[in-house]
Amino acid sequence: MTEVSRTTATMALHPAERPLRKFLFSNRAALGSLAVFAVMLLVFFVANPRVFSNWGLYAAVLTTLPVALFMVAPLVFVVTSGEIDLSFPAMMGFASLAFAYVVQAGFDPFLGIAAALVVGSLLGFGVGALVVYGGLSSLVATLGMNFMLRGLILIVTNSKSIAVPQLRDSLAFKITSTQIWGIPLQIVWAIAFVVFCALLYNRHRFGAQVHVVGDNPDSANEMGINVNLVRVKVFAFMGVGAALAGVFSTMINFTWWPTSGDGYLLPVIASVFVGGTPPWGGIGTVVGAAVGALTVSFIQTGVLGVGLSGFYVQFFYGLIIILSLLGHRWNQARYR
Repeated sequence: MTEVSRTTATMALHPAERPLRKFLFSNRAALGSLAVFAVMLLVFFVANPRVFSNWGLYAAVLTTLPVALFMVAPLVFVVTSGEIDLSFPAMMGFASLAFAYVVQAGFDPFLGIAAALVVGSLLGFGVGALVVYGGLSSLVATLGMNFMLRGLILIVTNSKSIAVPQLRDSLAFKITSTQIWGIPLQIVWAIAFVVFCALLYNRHRFGAQVHVVGDNPDSANEMGINVNLVRVKVFAFMGVGAALAGVFSTMINFTWWPTSGDGYLLPVIASVFVGGTPPWGGIGTVVGAAVGALTVSFIQTGVLGVGLSGFYVQFFYGLIIILSLLGHRWNQARYR
């Protein structure tokens, strides 16, 4: 083949088959979310450059953002499988309660982390079994579980918080929740978890099974995939993410609160959809959801930072979500 023919063949390729354009095409949802975040941050910076040029503001956001990231990434698996989970805030509270009890009893915090992970995964498995084998709608069943678990937390603890100041001197705290060069270590662990979830979602057999199950359960069953088991697994994985979120939340505050997880329901769900994961299942993006969480986390800080009252926060939440969804719909090659 001559040099001219090679050039002609390269130009004849579909744009998505060229390396750079293939990358942009494959990650258009995540890049679109990043563009929304960049524009939003630019607007905030122009409105009040003194506040938004201060690293302390970003450090504060990066301290609490990991709690959301630990729940956002697994929720992408749930939504891609064609389900929804509204019980993760209560699972976060319940799993972190196990962590607080273990630490308060004088045991090593690492043992408390293990206890939280076991409790979270069991709760997630139970929620998944209720939805899958009980034949219930995931929307209604997980909402009911959220209320039931939250009520159980209040009954067990009598609505009292648990202080665990001994965490400050523990090795677990030093390697997970301190700062290096002004950067909170929580965000490093959260990014590592997001990367793991992205690889699991895009490169592992389990992720491929989740995609197929969400796209067409009947076809997945004919391919030999245990559809029910896959659906239960995504709920169990959601429980693991909620447990990690609860642990890091307790580490940050040195206190477990009976309302732990309550404020994360709508922001986490919004982050998934803002990030480019559609609600109909079969497709999604973990990285985009993480960017969505970053966007949602900065909204309240940005609104207050530019001098507006807290009344504007809800308005901007809705505005960013609607604009992001419109952008993803126009940019989405496949939709139902």
